[in-house]
Amino acid sequence: VPMPGYDVQILNEAGEPQPAGTLGSIAIKLPLPPGTLPTLWNAEDRFRKSYLTTYPGYYETGDAGRIDEDGYLYIMARTDDVINVAGHRLSTGAMEEVLAGHPDVAECAVIGVNDPLKGQAPMGFVCLSKGVDRPHAEIAAECQQRVRDQIGPVAAYKMTLVVDRLPKTRSGKILRATMVKLADAEPFKLPATIDDPAILDEIKSALQTIGYAKDT
Repeated sequence: VPMPGYDVQILNEAGEPQPAGTLGSIAIKLPLPPGTLPTLWNAEDRFRKSYLTTYPGYYETGDAGRIDEDGYLYIMARTDDVINVAGHRLSTGAMEEVLAGHPDVAECAVIGVNDPLKGQAPMGFVCLSKGVDRPHAEIAAECQQRVRDQIGPVAAYKMTLVVDRLPKTRSGKILRATMVKLADAEPFKLPATIDDPAILDEIKSALQTIGYAKDT
């Protein structure tokens, strides 16, 4: 239901409003109501760059979602959690939920990696529950089937890597953006908050088994 003073819209990457039911970026058409987030303290440029430049004429929330036929807004994920697979906008967070539902998966992360054919492709990393001693290929096949069943073939989910642990900050946030750069063999700065840098080497080795994280 619309909130007075707020014109919330769903935009695609080109900044065009999308029809009901389409996943896209949640943005609020300017002007915002009086007194609403006028700036960031001592950071006017950063404020404009972060919120007002991606979609001129709109405030960018950084969230992704959809508005249904009745006008209800559904916030699905952060926008950096949305990947573009052959023109379809998909939530890696939704895929993580599916993988987390696998009885043998203790923890997981899904990222979007560069794909020459589809633009981006989803890739899952799963840590197994203690005591699970089944062939990794079997678990990977089940993960693929689960995503296919619950999200659909459109997700084109085919890559699952079983790893011992995931790279995290000391406060427990998974370093997904760093994992993407590692997979795509792009340079990255080691996050200062990383808990154990050695985990990145483990992730890199796992990625190289399927042809990613190539040494240049």
